[in-house]
Parts: sequence; C-alpha cells; structure tokens
Amino acid sequence: MNEESGTTLLNGTTDAAAGAVAAAGAMFGAMVKLQAEAAEAMLAGMASLTPVALARDGGIPAAWNAMADQLAAAWQPQAAADPAGLRDALGGALADPGQWRGFVDGWYRALPFPDDATRERLLADSLQLWDSLLGQYGIGPEAGRDVPELPRRDRRFADPRWRDQPVFALIHQSYLLLADQVNALVEQAEGIDPAHRQQLAFTMRTLIDALSPANFPATNPVVLERLVQTRGESLVTGLRHVLSDLARGQLTQSAPGAFVVGRDLATTPGKVIHETRLFQLIQYSPATPQVLAAPLVIFPPWINRFYILDLTPQKSFVRWAVEQGVTVLMVSWKSADASLADVTWDDYIRAQIEAIEVARARFKVPAVHTIGYCVAGTTLAATLAVLARRGEGDKVASATFFTAQVDFELAGELRNFIDDTQLAMIDGLARDGCIDGRYLASTFNLLRGQDLIWNYVVNNYLLGEDYRAFDLLHWNGDATNLPARWHRDYLRDLYRDNLLVEPDRLSADGTPIDLRRIATPCFIQAGREDHIAPPQSVWRLTDHLAGPWTFTLAGSGHIAGVVNPPAARKYQYWTNPGVTESYDAFVATAEEHAGSWWPHWIAWLRAQAPAEVPAKGKRVPGGRGDTVIEEAPGRYVMQP
Repeated sequence: MNEESGTTLLNGTTDAAAGAVAAAGAMFGAMVKLQAEAAEAMLAGMASLTPVALARDGGIPAAWNAMADQLAAAWQPQAAADPAGLRDALGGALADPGQWRGFVDGWYRALPFPDDATRERLLADSLQLWDSLLGQYGIGPEAGRDVPELPRRDRRFADPRWRDQPVFALIHQSYLLLADQVNALVEQAEGIDPAHRQQLAFTMRTLIDALSPANFPATNPVVLERLVQTRGESLVTGLRHVLSDLARGQLTQSAPGAFVVGRDLATTPGKVIHETRLFQLIQYSPATPQVLAAPLVIFPPWINRFYILDLTPQKSFVRWAVEQGVTVLMVSWKSADASLADVTWDDYIRAQIEAIEVARARFKVPAVHTIGYCVAGTTLAATLAVLARRGEGDKVASATFFTAQVDFELAGELRNFIDDTQLAMIDGLARDGCIDGRYLASTFNLLRGQDLIWNYVVNNYLLGEDYRAFDLLHWNGDATNLPARWHRDYLRDLYRDNLLVEPDRLSADGTPIDLRRIATPCFIQAGREDHIAPPQSVWRLTDHLAGPWTFTLAGSGHIAGVVNPPAARKYQYWTNPGVTESYDAFVATAEEHAGSWWPHWIAWLRAQAPAEVPAKGKRVPGGRGDTVIEEAPGRYVMQP
C-alpha cells in the first residue's frame, strides 16, 4: 500500500468512480427527502399522533413537555404551517400514481449514472416497485389484482405495521431498493483498487444502516404506536437511556447491575498464583480425582476481559475443561493505564513465555498445553516461533488456536481501520499512552452495526424498552484499555503490512520470528460466520506450520462459535481430516457434526499427552504449603 493510499476514502479513484459515489450520495439525499416529506404529511394528517398533541393532552411527565415542541419542530416544520395542505398532498399522491412515476422518472434521469442502460434498468425496477405497492393498497393500474407480498424483505421491517399503511410500505421498500442500488454502484465503479473498494463498500453499508427509516421516530410505525400507547413515556424513557449512555461514553447493551464479575460471571473456583505488572495467572481448582499431567495455559485476548471463557457456570469453557480432568490456568491481562504505556508486542510474548514457565515449574512437568484466542492466538504463534528458534519448542505439548489469524491478507472488514489516516487517529486518541477501550468497542460494534448498534437505538432509545439481562452482552460492554504504542504497531505491522508471515521480518525479545519453525501439534478452530477473523483467513495458519495440525470449522461466529457448551445442543461443526490443500476444498467435502466441537477438541488434546496424575499437592491451588495471592477471578479483571 503506498503512502497516500489511506489519506481519503477515494484516493486513486477515476472520474467515473467519483461519479458513481456522487450518484450514491444523490440517491440517499433523495431518499431522506422522501422520508421526511412522507413523515411530515402523515403526521399532519394524524393529529392524535403528533408529539405536540400528546404533550398537551395532559398526564405526561414534565420532561416530555420540555422536549415535545422541539421534536415536533424537527419532525414536521411544514405541518405546523399548513397541515391541511400536506394531508391533501399525501392523499393526492396516493390517488394518482402518475405523480409517483413522474417523481421517480425525473429522479433517475437526473442522477449521473455511468450509462443510459443502467439508468433505465434502475428506473424500471423502481416503477415496478411503485406499481406493485400501490396495487396492493387498491391504488393505480395494478389495483384489484392478486399481487404478491412486498418484493423486499428485511428483519428490521418484519413487524406487520410496516405493511399496514401504504406510506410506511413505500418508505421502507424505497429504502431497501435504494440500498441495493447503491451497493451495486459501489461494485460497478471502475478505477478503484480492491482495498479502497472494500473500504468504500464498508462506508456505504455503514451509511445505509444509519439511514434506515427504522432508526427515526417519524418514519417507524412501531415507535409511533408505542408513543401513543404510552402517552409519550416511551420516548422519555428512551431519552433517559440516551443521557445515561452519553454520561458513560458507551452504548448500553445489557441491563446495568444484572451481572457482577465474581458473583454471576467468572465464578469457577480458583486462586491467583502469579502476578506481574501486565497479567495475573489464575489456577482453577480440580473437579476430578485424576487430571492430565500436562496443564493447560489459556491466553485470552487483551482487548477484552478473560471471562468470555468463564461466563455463567452453564456457559463456562473453563469449568467444563476442569470437569474433563484438565488442570486449567488462565491469564488475566491488566487493562492498560499510564504504567503500561511502554508495553510492546515483545512484552506480551515474554508474558506468554513466563506463564508457560510458571506452569512447568509449578507442576514439575516438561511441557504444557496452550490456547490462544484471537489476537492472543496470533501472539501465541509468534511465541511458539520464538521458542522453536531458541531450541525450546518442546516446552509446549500442544497449541490450540481459537479464531486466530497470522496471515492478514483476508482479514475482513477490520482492514478498513488500518490505513494511515486511521493510524494517525489512534495516536490522537491516546491519553497517557493508552487507548480507551470504548473506542475499540465501538469499532467492533460497527462491524455488525444492525445487531450491535441500531438494534439498541431502536429498542432502548426510541421504544424506551428495558435492557435485557444478557451475560455475553455484559462482557461485550466491559471494555479494556490498550497500550497505544503496541496497538498502533499491531495494526500497522500485522493487519496492514502483513509482516508476520514473512520469515524473520519481525522479532520479539531479540529473536527473529519464522512461523515455519513451529513443529508443535496444533488444533485450529474457526467460526463459519466470523466477521472479525474470517474462516478463510484463519485457515491460512495451516500454510505456515512445520508440525501436524487439525482444522475444525464451527457454526456461528467469533464468540458464539467458540463459547458453545455441549449442554446447549446448539450449532454444529465440520471436520475433514483428509483435506489439507485449501479452505474451499475442506468445506466441499467436510463432514458435519451436530452440537458443540468441545468434545472433539478434548479427545484431540488427550491424544497429544494422555498421561494422568492425581489431583493433589499444587494441583489444588491454595492447599497446605501453597502460597497464593488471592481468590479468583483476581483484582486485574475488576480494574477499569
């Protein structure tokens, strides 16, 4: 990537590409105008629905009275001046389909499409949409015919109220049609290099999601009906949610106070047995009389709290592994503060080596099993390469990778955040040498904006609904801070420049890194629907290993694909031991298995080092003669 490639979203585009983007912008401008005009007319003709009417009807809290006039002015400025005229205009438009057809015809002919054929095709699609919709409501040339259901479906508009009234049907179907057409424009634009096309597509998708009529009170019939039913209380409650989230600087996704770490989450019994400025090491108490001789050291990602693998007892991977007769140790990373501003990748690799050495010395064993999740898996690969280069690779009996990448060429939409502009922004966001975890949480939420942002805007802000008590979302909102220097280097060296797969281009603790030296048996797990570490990208790890490996594809994504306990009886997983040449070949002939992949993994782990020992002595943390620091889950996971 050249030096100027990230300065703006459209660097390197041709005039034709710029025209396509301009056309997309014009489309959305027209769409928003149509939404606003339709909403103004609708509200003017339905006086009982207007915020002013609700506010002045009595019985509404004082907080609503204070904002009712502002909302009304923003939603329907023309309605206040001439409600009868707008009502008549709406009725006239619906009664005369020619007005709609004329509007759409002029609209498309005014847009700078690359050629007449494209313009005519899109115009024909739009006119067909209008005719079909109007016909369903007994208006226009298609009236009275047995017309099909609305042509476009989207779960955001699944509620029947989006279809009950022609205005709402026209609004949301117009939005979906225009969204399809804008996406097509991005795909057809010429003169854009692949990286910028992906960045442009992501940006346009984000804009499309934000402009959904479901996200605005005046164009969401479910919100309007709730407004009437609650006599304005719903938006008052929603406003309180907004103000609360603004105060904490983060979108709330789970009921505040519903979960407490150490009480409801991260409750597997154990002790903190080792501590540095960067991490605590937790050892969990055994649940079986015999345990595997080789202990398991888990490295969770430091961009989140470790208890994603120790949620409620029913979902806890840690508790399940302990019940399978495994001595489990978990690294709990410290959320960065000014004291960790100097931390680099070398420190995380040294930390992983230190945790391995502590486990080996504590249990007097030659080797340990390891797990690396996401970025900690990336670092585990580098750690294994460092140990191999030093002639110490046999200290690790096996390595398991949860949704971890080492080759970032196919790393998905997170690559949209690693151009020079984004890296410079990270420097600007740093305070005391650290990046606020709320910024990182927002970045990940953007990758699934409909599910992790706009769903909560509608439900909790516009509908005023109470927050759900959901352990996974509680964890998702429990943000951790990162050392700014290391985070910037990680995005630049790995995501952007993809240096980890180039032998000896990177080093750690003075040792060059060459993944081809890794002879440790590896278990590689990927999520079929993972949007953070796409399975095609995770597969690439297999291209760089010298030792034996097995690949397992799990149903669902980056979190649910990993945290899938057998008792839940959810999802599925795929295996294909005979295929090694490519991910596509693996998928083509893979065998599907119902439920969790965890039992498949534990069978593999036992095969690597089947020896067992009694669960006594230091296998029971905090027992007689054993010095420990504190009870699990420890202090570090509690710190902001």
